[in-house]
Amino acid sequence: IVDPDGPGGKPLKLFESGAILFYLAEKTGRFLAKTGADRYLCLQWLMFQMGGVGPMFGQFGHFNNYSTSKLPYAIERYQNEVRRLHGVLDKRLAEAEYLAGSEYSIADMATFPWLRNPARRNIDFNDYPNVKRWFATVEARPAVQRGCAVLAERARQGEMTDAEREIMFGKTQFARR
Repeated sequence: IVDPDGPGGKPLKLFESGAILFYLAEKTGRFLAKTGADRYLCLQWLMFQMGGVGPMFGQFGHFNNYSTSKLPYAIERYQNEVRRLHGVLDKRLAEAEYLAGSEYSIADMATFPWLRNPARRNIDFNDYPNVKRWFATVEARPAVQRGCAVLAERARQGEMTDAEREIMFGKTQFARR
C-alpha cells in the first residue's frame, strides 16, 4: 500500500499483509489492543497466519491444484500440515470467540481469506466445529461480505492459460523487475 499521509505527513509505502495490517491498526487505533496480553495474543496469531497458515496452505494449493506434475509426497506432506493447522485453530477457537480473544482483530482479518473454500484443501469444517463457528461469524461481518463480493466480481473464469501458468509458476516469476 501507499499511505500518502504516513508518519510525519509523508507518504509511506509498505508491502507484506501482516505489516500492512499492523500499520493500519496502529494508525487507526482499531482491531489491535493498545496494551496488555490481548495485544500480544493478536500479534501471536497474526504471526501464526504469516508463518504457518499462509505458507503451508499455499504450498498445498500449489502442489494439489496447480502443479502440472503431481508429487504424492508433497501433496501428502502439505495436506497433513493443513489439517494440523486447522486443528491448532480449532483448539484456539474452543477457548475464544476470535483468534486474539473476545474481539475481532487483524489476526482474524489475515487468517479468514486462507480458510475460504475449504473443499480446495480437502477440508470439511464439520471436522473443526470451532473453526466452522468462527468462519461463519467472520463471514457475516458486513465489511467482510463487501470484500468477498469484490472477489466474486473479479473471480477467475475457466482454467489457467499456459501464459498465465508461466507467469505464476514458470521462469517469468523470477525475472528481475
